[in-house]
Amino acid sequence: MIAPFRAVAHPWLCDVMGHLTTRHYMAMFDDASYHALNAVFGWSGTDAEATGIGFVDVRHEIDYVAEVRAGDLLEIRPRLGRLGGKSVTLVYDMIILGREERAARLTAVSVCFDTKARKASALPDEWRARAVKFESLGAETD
Repeated sequence: MIAPFRAVAHPWLCDVMGHLTTRHYMAMFDDASYHALNAVFGWSGTDAEATGIGFVDVRHEIDYVAEVRAGDLLEIRPRLGRLGGKSVTLVYDMIILGREERAARLTAVSVCFDTKARKASALPDEWRARAVKFESLGAETD
C-alpha cells in the first residue's frame, strides 16, 4: 500500500461558494504525486538534480464526485494503475475523512524524463523492480 497524503480544505483554498476551488485540487494531487513516486520508485524531487532523472506529467483526468467544503479533512490515496516502459499511470482518490466519501479521482500519466537531454527515457530497471510490489494492487504492466 502507498501511504496516503493528508490535507485540509482551508477557507482560503475555497472559492466564493465555500468549496475547494479547482486550482487547489490540482495542487493537492501534485503534492501527493511526489509521495507516491517516492513510495513506488524511491524517487524524490531532489533526485532530479542529483541524477538527471525526473518525471513530467503528460495527462491528467479528474472526476469531481462530491463537494469539498472549507474545514474538510482530506486524504489522497494513490495506487499504481499501470507501469509502462517509460511511463507510469497513478490513480489518486481524494477522500473526505469523517464521511469516507470520495470527493475526486485523478488519473495521471507521468513519463520518466532525462533532465539533461530533455526527453523521455526508459524507467530504470531498479525502479521497475521496486514497483513490482505494487502490481498486485491492481496495476497493469506491458
